[in-house]
Amino acid sequence: MERARIVLLAADGALDIDIAGQLGITNQKAARWRARFLELGLPGLQKDAPRPGRTPSIATATVKAVIEMTTQQQPANATHWSTRTMAAQVGISEASVRRIWKSHGLKPHLVETFKVSNDPEFAEKLEVIVGLYLNPPEHALVLCCDEKSQIQALDRTQPGLPLKRGRGTTMTHDYKRNGTATLFAALNAATGKVISLCQQRHRHQEWLRFLRLVDEATPAGKQLHIIADNYATHKHPKVQRWLARRPRFHMHFTPTSASWLNMVERFFRDLTEHRLRRGVFRDVEDLVTAIDTYVDQHNTQPKPFIWTAKATDILEKVKRARSALDNTQSV
Repeated sequence: MERARIVLLAADGALDIDIAGQLGITNQKAARWRARFLELGLPGLQKDAPRPGRTPSIATATVKAVIEMTTQQQPANATHWSTRTMAAQVGISEASVRRIWKSHGLKPHLVETFKVSNDPEFAEKLEVIVGLYLNPPEHALVLCCDEKSQIQALDRTQPGLPLKRGRGTTMTHDYKRNGTATLFAALNAATGKVISLCQQRHRHQEWLRFLRLVDEATPAGKQLHIIADNYATHKHPKVQRWLARRPRFHMHFTPTSASWLNMVERFFRDLTEHRLRRGVFRDVEDLVTAIDTYVDQHNTQPKPFIWTAKATDILEKVKRARSALDNTQSV
């Protein structure tokens, strides 16, 4: 409002000193906004000009040294830098190191696992699977299938303490093993609904039993595009003969070392995080009941996992990763 009045009074021919007297501001302020309006027009009145800020207390060369040491070197007696070791090495405070790392997105205390697939048909398999996610065929279902094997029914040696103010839930560090179960699951990529079956083992016999369940649980007139990994059980001769007699089943195998392409892995992650990791199970039956209940509740309001990455974008990332690996190995 004040800036607009300055401009309006200037348009009427008032001098800076007169405008300052009427509005109770300094002559310099009146002159500044008059000049901003003449230079930039109305946009020049909407916000202040950028300010340089205070002079950085840490030299640019020091910031550069911290970044280079963090990304390219290791301390003498550790596998990665901490704020203390870096501060002692460079001669600045821990808080300064923390600010530099945060501003440049560096997290040396974290390690992420990865493996670049060496499958010679990686691009072809990738394009097929991503194509099924982004452009699913009509009158067909896309089912992401896999097994989560060796799920342990773990019971704690003592009861835990409940959550209260100032203290989280507690669990004993030791446990009792009460057997294992294997969960077979088929995630409908379009709806997020899951077809599941818990079994004791994960041989080709159990895989066939699960495929029969999928066959019964899906509409007979629908073509089924099954996405699975390269586990030998999925390619057993008896499985192949069974599939040959059922032409509506179309198998698509993910590239080796690329299980992340199978969206059912996301469902397995949620199951582990929400139900299994903190679960206490007296026996395998108790474990299977918990899994079945989780799946049933999930299917009451299923939500699909939305795939957004294009095959071309993934291929570019893989190429960059391979190039970085080659450069690392050549050093």
